[in-house]
Amino acid sequence: MRVLSVVGARPQFVKLAPIAAAFDGHAEHIVIHTGQHYDELMSDVFFRDLGIPEPDVNLAIGSGNHGAQTGAMLAAIEPELERFRPDWVLVYGDTNSTLAAAVAAVKLHIPLAHLEAGLRSFNRRMPEEHNRVLTDHAADLLLAPTQVAMDHLATEGLAARSVLVGDVMTDVLYRVRDAQQGAPGPFPEHGDGEYYVATLHRPDNTDDPARLGAIVEQLAALGKPVMLLAHPRLRAAAEAGGVRLETGSIVVREPLAYPQLVSAVSRSAGVVTDSGGLQKEAFLLRVPCTTVRSETEWVETVELGWNVLVDADLSVLRAVVERPAPEPTDAQPYGDGHAAERVLEALSARSA
Repeated sequence: MRVLSVVGARPQFVKLAPIAAAFDGHAEHIVIHTGQHYDELMSDVFFRDLGIPEPDVNLAIGSGNHGAQTGAMLAAIEPELERFRPDWVLVYGDTNSTLAAAVAAVKLHIPLAHLEAGLRSFNRRMPEEHNRVLTDHAADLLLAPTQVAMDHLATEGLAARSVLVGDVMTDVLYRVRDAQQGAPGPFPEHGDGEYYVATLHRPDNTDDPARLGAIVEQLAALGKPVMLLAHPRLRAAAEAGGVRLETGSIVVREPLAYPQLVSAVSRSAGVVTDSGGLQKEAFLLRVPCTTVRSETEWVETVELGWNVLVDADLSVLRAVVERPAPEPTDAQPYGDGHAAERVLEALSARSA
C-alpha cells in the first residue's frame, strides 16, 4: 500500500510524526510538504525534533492570500499525484494545504482520507471551517478523532465513510511528554506553576487593534509572568495597530519547538490561547486553559471544566485565567495514544 501524505503547517508536522512511525515497515509512505509554513522554526525544526523523515517533495509555495495560495498548491500537487499514483492521499486537518490536496486527489480519482475529520466550530468566518467541511464531503474515508466528530459526520450524512480512530495528537503528545521527564524546562528562571503560557494568532483577535489591546491589557494584569509565544502574525498586527506587547506581566518570546512547548505547558499555571491544538494539549497535560474565542472544536475540554471560552466580554479574561483549579478527571475523549495504528488499519482494510 502506497500512502501519500500532504502537510504544510505547524500542527500537521506534529500529526505526521506518529503516522510516519506507524507506517514504517507496513506501508510505502511519501510525504509532500507544501511549504505553507516555510521558515525553519515553523517547519524544518519539527521534522528534526520529532524524528520525521525529510519530505520527499517540498513545493515551497510560501504565504499568500487564500485563493492564490490554495490555487498554487493545487497546481503543484496535481503532477506529484500523477507521478506517484498512491493508493491513498492522506490529508491532516483544516489548512489550505489540506483543501488543495483534497481537490487534486478527487479530480484525479485517487482515494482521499481525511485525518481529524468531523471537527466543527460552526463559525463560517474561519477559513479553517471552510477547509474542513469541504474536505470531509470530498473524502472517501473520514478518520475521526472523537465521538463528537463522529456525530457531526453522521448529522451531515457521512456516517458510512467514517471511522473513529482517536486523535494522533494524543499519540505524539504522550510520547514527547514522557521523553521530557527529568529534563529542564524552557523557562528555568521560573519554577513549576509560576507562569502562564499564551499564544494569539487568529485574525479575529489580532487584526482589530482595540480588541488586541484589550487582550494584552488583561494579560499584562495577571499575577504571574505571561510567556507570550509571539507568532509572526501577532507581531506584525501589533506593530501595525500600535499595540505594545511586552508590558506588565507579559514577556514576549519566540514560538517554541514542539517538545519545548509541551515542556513549557506542562510546567505552567495555565494556558491562554486562540489555537485549536493547544487547547487540547493543555487538557491532555491537565493544565487549565482559557480560550479567547466564541467557540471550540474541542467541546470536551469545556464540558470537563478544563477550558473556558472568553470572547465578547474581554474584561473578565484575567478573572477567568486566575480561576480555581478544575475538578480532576481521568476521561480520555481523545483516545489512548494509539490512533496512528488505527489509521493504518483503516487504510489497509479499505485497500484490500
